[in-house]
Amino acid sequence: MKALSDHLSPVLSNYLASNHKVEIEQFEFQHTRKVFEGDITLVVFSLLRHIKANPVALGEAIGAYLVETVDYVTAFNVVKGFLNLSIQDSFYVSQLKEIKETAQFGHVSIQKDKGVALVEYSSPNTNKPLHLGHIRNNLLGYAVAQILEASGQRVVKTQIINDRGIHICKSMVAWQKYGEGATPVSTGLKGDKLVGNYYVRFDQEYKKEMATLVAKGKSEDEAKVEAPLFVAAQKMLRDWEKGKPEVVDLWKTMNGWVYEGFDVTYKNLGVSFDSLYYESDTYLLGKTLIEEGLAKNILFKKEDGSVWIDLTEDGLDEKLLLRSDGTAVYMTQDLGTALQRFKDNPTMSGMVYTVGNEQDYHFKVLFLILQKLGFSWADSLYHLSYGMVDLPHGKMKSREGTVVDADDLMREMSGTAAKISEELGKLEGMSQEDKDELYHTIGLGALKYFILKVDPKKRILFDPESSVDFAGNTGPFIQYTYARIQSILRKAPEASPQAAVANIDEREKEIIKHLLDYPVVVQQAASQYSPALIANYSYDLVKLFNSFYQNISILGEEDVAQRDLRITLSKEVSLILHQSMSLLGIELPSRM
Repeated sequence: MKALSDHLSPVLSNYLASNHKVEIEQFEFQHTRKVFEGDITLVVFSLLRHIKANPVALGEAIGAYLVETVDYVTAFNVVKGFLNLSIQDSFYVSQLKEIKETAQFGHVSIQKDKGVALVEYSSPNTNKPLHLGHIRNNLLGYAVAQILEASGQRVVKTQIINDRGIHICKSMVAWQKYGEGATPVSTGLKGDKLVGNYYVRFDQEYKKEMATLVAKGKSEDEAKVEAPLFVAAQKMLRDWEKGKPEVVDLWKTMNGWVYEGFDVTYKNLGVSFDSLYYESDTYLLGKTLIEEGLAKNILFKKEDGSVWIDLTEDGLDEKLLLRSDGTAVYMTQDLGTALQRFKDNPTMSGMVYTVGNEQDYHFKVLFLILQKLGFSWADSLYHLSYGMVDLPHGKMKSREGTVVDADDLMREMSGTAAKISEELGKLEGMSQEDKDELYHTIGLGALKYFILKVDPKKRILFDPESSVDFAGNTGPFIQYTYARIQSILRKAPEASPQAAVANIDEREKEIIKHLLDYPVVVQQAASQYSPALIANYSYDLVKLFNSFYQNISILGEEDVAQRDLRITLSKEVSLILHQSMSLLGIELPSRM
């Protein structure tokens, strides 16, 4: 289905070719400002680079031509270099009919001949549970994957699990020393929480050991590397890379606990993955790449045996790729993971890395190294950099145990939703089981919307209480409007828009215009990797519908054709809301 601008563009092209001998196919349109009469505005200024003319005179000539040749253009006015066009009501009625007859309006069928886009998100460490920062990461990545798919792109949702390295060994050493054989079963704790407790315990005991060494005359830098716990963690890492059986067995056991815990959190959060990668596998491929880079003189070795790349000519610095003891760094495994993914997806058209903006430099370096190693697909890698999530009481620190646990937060959101819903008295007559399910839906919808409505690059100050509000730019407000529409539709007879409707109210017209924008917004959100565009589009649609609902009778309208149009309009609004919110992973309840 074509947007109004797409209907008008060919007519404009013909006019300009005939009268000004110029070939123009793309035109700049925008919604007419409310202070002027009209429905759509052609920016005449944008034509002046092709045509030497007075913008007002050119606008007048184009407007007169369109009124004469296009039956649904009824009038025009020119304000400086802007041509405002008035469109016949019947055009919008016919467009609503087309929307109704188009399955999944605004979403494009997946193009089988296109390459596949990989979207990476989550990518947790297996030494701690998922926290509030991971929630933003997961929600962003999942939503971007859904939006890309809606735009016609084949998508693979993936993650790299950081299951090796010194941080993993810290949890393992602490469990060995202080765990006394504790398991998820014996403690009743989720596996990720159990292991995370020992990561915190390591830091606590490590600080005590450092303080003891400093008291004995060691410098702080000396104490950091000589503390027994740290020495033990380093030794464990070397033993793991050498494949020492008892270390590998412990690593497998504790990681297994964590994976089971993660799966519960992902299920509750409503996100999923198509493929999983593990650093314990990919770092070896990274080491192979480093050997190849050395052979090609792209990389170099220092006297201590460590391997580096010199990026100073590119405005960066020297980057360590392999330690002197032969152990891998993050960059090593990221190089290996990128290559493995390309091998697994040879038609890869691009990959999106959903990672916080503290890693901006890391990804600049990663993409540049892959380019220098000669991989053509490195040009299609994109870092979806996002701002941190702040809390009213300050920054989160995992090793100090001050993070907001993801599971706890989701429970808190359900509790907040329950409290506010009960205060408003909106759920009379519902069973407790249905109420609990609804509280979860509202709470999770509030959380997701609060995070996704903000441009990814911006930091967020997350306030659970204000996110669960049944008014304003919130998830519950959108959910409540959707439920209201469902209530209308349950009482309404089957209807279809009638071309015989003589005219429509301005509010009805504004809603149809907004519905017609949906396909464009989906494509924009995909190209900009921004779920915020979908969220705010949905909020604007809800505002328009509520204004319409409060001022115009729907089921009480006596004119059958008019009533049918309003019922159809309500139904299409609810369908687009359902589609748009599903892209964000937000459920819409039919009753609230």
